[in-house]
Amino acid sequence: MTIVARPDIEIAKSKTMRVVEIFGPTIQGEGAYVGRPTVFIRFGGCDYRCLWCDSMHAVGQQYSHNWAKKTAQDILDDVAALTNGKPILITISGGNPAIQQLEELLTLGKAKGHVFSMETQGSVSKAWFSLLDQLTLSPKPPSSGEVTDWSKLDNCIKAGATTDMSLKVVVFDRDDYAYAQDVAKRYPNLPLFLSIGNDDTDPNSNVDKEALYAKTRQLIDWVNADQWYNVTILPQLHVLLWGNQLGV
Repeated sequence: MTIVARPDIEIAKSKTMRVVEIFGPTIQGEGAYVGRPTVFIRFGGCDYRCLWCDSMHAVGQQYSHNWAKKTAQDILDDVAALTNGKPILITISGGNPAIQQLEELLTLGKAKGHVFSMETQGSVSKAWFSLLDQLTLSPKPPSSGEVTDWSKLDNCIKAGATTDMSLKVVVFDRDDYAYAQDVAKRYPNLPLFLSIGNDDTDPNSNVDKEALYAKTRQLIDWVNADQWYNVTILPQLHVLLWGNQLGV
């Protein structure tokens, strides 16, 4: 594979990044690549404080003493140890991974044959989005307690214009559903995935799967009643398989 230098992207070599965890191989549990074998890299730090955040260990500063400082090469060495050196889909998550400087990681990783997918809420745009193979923008609905800055989301879409890009909205209630419909109207040319919100994100508790199934059926009923036929509803597959367990 030939990696072409991008003069518009400055690569900050050998800078350390705040890494919460690297785990896998597992599967991608949601969105455009659901079901694909992957290794997750979860970065620390976030500019949001969603009320139902399921990754507070990657958000709250009270957990930052557990985050490791790693260079791009450190991270890729960890991935290689998990996959026996074989290339794989690498899923970049957080927190909000867009606040990191990931140019070197993406460039070195793609040279090794890895494919990179990332999810972010669309509040911070970076030129290096164009180095991703897949980008999921997941603006946060009213139940999160956050307010979407549409201009920032627009900038993220522009930055990722050359990637395989999609939108994802988590739906907890009718207000979130209406928000998702608004997102679809604003960005009709981007695929949109809907997933049901998990009310209980405690990693030590058992997930009420029957409640999730019921909420999924309700969401399907709403979509069909509105004849909204160009949206995709997916479960959080990892939640159904492993509950709130971390690192799977």
